[in-house]
Amino acid sequence: MSKIKIVSSWTRPGGGTVAHINLTNLLNDNGYDCTFYGPHEWHLDKCKSDNINKCFLGSDDILISHFIEVPEVKVKKHILYCHEKEIFPLKQVSLAGYDLIVFVSNLQKKWQGVNHPSVIIPPSVNKVKWENPNNKVAGVVGSIDKNKQTHKSIKRALKDGYNKVLLFGEITDTPYYNQSVSKLIKEGKAVLMGHEDEREALYGQVSEVYHSSLSETYGLVEAECKLSGIPFNGPSNGQHIVDNEEILERWKNILN
Repeated sequence: MSKIKIVSSWTRPGGGTVAHINLTNLLNDNGYDCTFYGPHEWHLDKCKSDNINKCFLGSDDILISHFIEVPEVKVKKHILYCHEKEIFPLKQVSLAGYDLIVFVSNLQKKWQGVNHPSVIIPPSVNKVKWENPNNKVAGVVGSIDKNKQTHKSIKRALKDGYNKVLLFGEITDTPYYNQSVSKLIKEGKAVLMGHEDEREALYGQVSEVYHSSLSETYGLVEAECKLSGIPFNGPSNGQHIVDNEEILERWKNILN
């Protein structure tokens, strides 16, 4: 059986990285040999993985690449696994070397608008055990950047009567943070919590989750909240939640 190699230019915390980790584990648990490669260290202890510099491709390998333009390589199959919209517009990417594109939602596929063989495979969504702490604390989950509009989520939660807002995510846009978020933290209205790996520990600290993103391709936080009964306050992305069995079958159809 061919070895499957997932390669991404981003392996720090984020929805795409979590999706790759889950996919790597799902494939390995079901008889495939899959390794996830990337330049950062966060993914290394969460699945079969290695640094991107140690990814050597053979002619019988199946390559799944994400958020990186790979020169045409001699592999058995090359799949582009796309989780992005504006930050990775496919109309600006040469698709000649890809056998197939995997999108995470119909909305994303429509936005990208490219004429190339493709399928839709949503990411895995885990149900979280959650009990409302009734603590007048709201949460904002995700990277702190201009697209996520973290400051708007904070202000909406405060307006709705929450006493404190916990921010779970890394600062990925420092100018935006300095201009729009740091003042709210200095005033004690919000608290930087950083990234939290354990979803139950994260969601267990809040009574409601706020989200104000300008653009999502799938909306993993919304999906987790919907599946787990956690109040979600934000624009709906209308994502389709499928179980791991169905996700595995869809990947099998294109890997085999």
